[in-house]
Amino acid sequence: MVTKNPSQPNAPMAKPLPPDGGDTVLMERRTERTKPPGMYQVVLLNDDYTPMEFVVVVIQEFFGKDRETATQIMLKIHLDGKGVCGVFSKDVAATKVDQVMEAAKQAGHPLQCVSEPVA
Repeated sequence: MVTKNPSQPNAPMAKPLPPDGGDTVLMERRTERTKPPGMYQVVLLNDDYTPMEFVVVVIQEFFGKDRETATQIMLKIHLDGKGVCGVFSKDVAATKVDQVMEAAKQAGHPLQCVSEPVA
């Protein structure tokens, strides 16, 4: 059995560049700038049935606020009808909304929580 070495494919020969640079191609490097992800604020809405203490506990537990800050946010919700509890990426904000809604449901309270894009 006779075997041959595989032949090299016909590759085009690279031409040497002339010293004057007449056939030189310059490529401009452009840096691509990506936008940071859009941020979303998690907002608690006021209602006449959810106890204020429950709202304070929810803000402390799910948003990591101390008792004084949580109480200030709760009072803003109570007086203005809504209050921002935190600003997060879209996925984190959606998770926080789900956590708050589930906790309110389990406790039997009609507390509402939404996320909205930061303007």
